[in-house]
Amino acid sequence: MSNATTLDVPASNAAIETRRSAAIARGVGVTTQIYAEKAENAEIWDKEGRRYIDFAAGIAVVNTGHRHPKVIAAVKEQLDRFTHTCHQVVPYENYVELAERLNQTVPGDFAKKTIFVTTGAEATENAIKIARAATGRSAVIAFAGAFHGRTFMGMSMTGKVAPYKVGFGPMMPEVFHIPFPVELHGYTTEASLAALDKLFKADVDPNRVAAFIVEPVQGEGGFYEAPRAFLSELRAIADRHGIVLIADEVQTGFARTGRMFAMERTGVVADLTTMAKGLGGGFPIAAVTGRADLMDAPGVGGLGGTYAGNPIGVAAANAVLGVIAEERLCERAEQLGSRLKQRLQSLVEAVPQIVDVRGPGFMNAVEFNVPGTDTPSAEFTNKVRLRALEKGLILLTCGVYGNVVRFLAPLTIEDATFSEALDILEETLRECAAEA
Repeated sequence: MSNATTLDVPASNAAIETRRSAAIARGVGVTTQIYAEKAENAEIWDKEGRRYIDFAAGIAVVNTGHRHPKVIAAVKEQLDRFTHTCHQVVPYENYVELAERLNQTVPGDFAKKTIFVTTGAEATENAIKIARAATGRSAVIAFAGAFHGRTFMGMSMTGKVAPYKVGFGPMMPEVFHIPFPVELHGYTTEASLAALDKLFKADVDPNRVAAFIVEPVQGEGGFYEAPRAFLSELRAIADRHGIVLIADEVQTGFARTGRMFAMERTGVVADLTTMAKGLGGGFPIAAVTGRADLMDAPGVGGLGGTYAGNPIGVAAANAVLGVIAEERLCERAEQLGSRLKQRLQSLVEAVPQIVDVRGPGFMNAVEFNVPGTDTPSAEFTNKVRLRALEKGLILLTCGVYGNVVRFLAPLTIEDATFSEALDILEETLRECAAEA
């Protein structure tokens, strides 16, 4: 199957990669060595003119597709007005409008307020600041396998050592981890809650805990969905001890799971919600939305940032919210995810490495083990990724053991392009299984 097209571009991927290696610190890893020249909806063309179907979406950023016309139009209109004043110096109305819309959209039948920052890591950092200011406490409880960013607090809350914590010295104090409930790996809801009870007895007084921070579906950890019973009990424990419950929806938000926010699928309401990625449709913006009394706990000047809520990102985000509603992308996510999971499940006999197919909406994953064992197969997983890339399909891996392929194509992907991608995926899996 050929995906070649013609673009008049002289530079080669290999030549640029040589320059990158010489110019950029090795800590900035890259998944592919193809260099983007153009992108449209769910397709990317590289510097050599080759077309790829994008099943990464910039890690769940362009849920509304690359260069959605309404997002681009909103950004162009804002560019003609102004690009930066710093909201804390000279504020602007579209920041207020976006906050009002998120206050209405984020789950919770209570008064809410919002702040804007620039990245998901900043959002999680600020959620912790808000929880500490509101409770007067300092401890934080996160989960094994979690990912909350690469800042020091983000790293500390992240439940995966390599590559995020290696070589960076001591983490932030008073951050504790308990197992995330993943029955596939032997951690039930009951086992995770028992570990939390043991933590309270052995390491930290619950009355010193400011916050729980949890991803309703773990992202980097492997696309494991938190059981509803677990989140319900976590909510009850938080209420019992006066602990703030933070839902990290940076990767799960904005229709990815078939709901605007993944917590809507559980019936459990968080006190604070962090978001980024899909909010800006390709432009940097992040936010924390939550209970008004908690959000108002920090003093004036305690929250913010020079680029926080940049007007370009805000304009894009306002357009993204409109696109999600107008194009019914929550429903679209359910349809796409159902088709993908059905295709993967049909391959279980032909590809014995498949141990699980999962994920709500269009936040899906397939997990691979060595056939007939419980041993994760990162080698097979990476082979699938590389073979798919050769065929013109961009995939991402994840998981503590590196044995999960995650699927994050734009929710706006055309049916024909999606069908083409599924054919490439099936061909790839069959070939890799036959060669194993």
